[in-house]
Amino acid sequence: MARCLLNQHKLSSLIFTVIVLCLLANHSSIAEKLPRLEHQRVNQQSLNFLVIGDWGRKGDYNQSYVANQMGIVGEKLNIEFVISTGDNFYEDGLEGVEDPAFYESFVNIYTAPSLQKIWYNVLGNHDYRGDVEAQLSPILSQKDSRWVCLRSFILDAGIVEFFFVDTTPFVEKYFTDPEDHTYDWNGVLPRESYRAELLKDVDSALVQSKAKWKIVVGHHTIKTAGHHGNTQELVELLLPILKSNKVDAYINGHDHCLEHIMDKESGIQFFTSGGGSKAWRGDIQPWNAEELKLYYDGQGFMSVQISETNADIVFYDVFGKVLHTWSISKELKANA
Repeated sequence: MARCLLNQHKLSSLIFTVIVLCLLANHSSIAEKLPRLEHQRVNQQSLNFLVIGDWGRKGDYNQSYVANQMGIVGEKLNIEFVISTGDNFYEDGLEGVEDPAFYESFVNIYTAPSLQKIWYNVLGNHDYRGDVEAQLSPILSQKDSRWVCLRSFILDAGIVEFFFVDTTPFVEKYFTDPEDHTYDWNGVLPRESYRAELLKDVDSALVQSKAKWKIVVGHHTIKTAGHHGNTQELVELLLPILKSNKVDAYINGHDHCLEHIMDKESGIQFFTSGGGSKAWRGDIQPWNAEELKLYYDGQGFMSVQISETNADIVFYDVFGKVLHTWSISKELKANA
């Protein structure tokens, strides 16, 4: 079942490094500094990657069709990796490292040659309803060398630094009103200290960052016109850190849509890529038309190409049709 991935693509030194870091970071305390992964760029002109979220449904709800289009776009752009914004396995995460859903929803779905690159994953709320340690385990990386999942970490790609943030423990209702769901909070409790240390570490990492571009990735929304609405805990606790450190973008999933909001006050771009499988038709709330650049209530994904001076973002639907494009210029920003 491991297929011919290892034969087609020899494990590079980068993958070895990532697996070792996963082994070291998997059981580490959040009180330690955020794990840092190094990505050695292949294309020195631009860093190209895809972003997908809310996908793991064993190919259903058009997941397979989205995966097919990702493969086509990934080959065209010669992507270097894929970012997952969480809710990797529905409905309730993985039951363990031997759960066949890992193959049924990931390995056997994203089979295109261009997608045989590292996948950097964060956890979503549905992932926390299963065995969290399973997704964090290096055993999954042994099953498929693409898989990299940590709670929170830094991905250093030279001109860009990505700050992956574990957002599920921020949401109060998962603790006080979980309904009929059971969450795996091992490694998170006591919650207040976990959250406080994570915020401190993210802020410290952003302050110290010398990267030209700073992008934060989390599962939950901060600004959205979608079903879930703004995650108030992140608005109160994480957003001020993003603003004070002049983050360029926040990328999330959680809302099953594709969305782009440009915050007029801070200039931060908020990108939602949560259309990996099941989408919610017509589920949109009012939002300032000057800020809401895209809201698409269907399946799809996004691509990003970043150079020293420009970031080009494209959203695609399930058929590969371009829905929205956006460019950010560091030169224009500096002159503003």
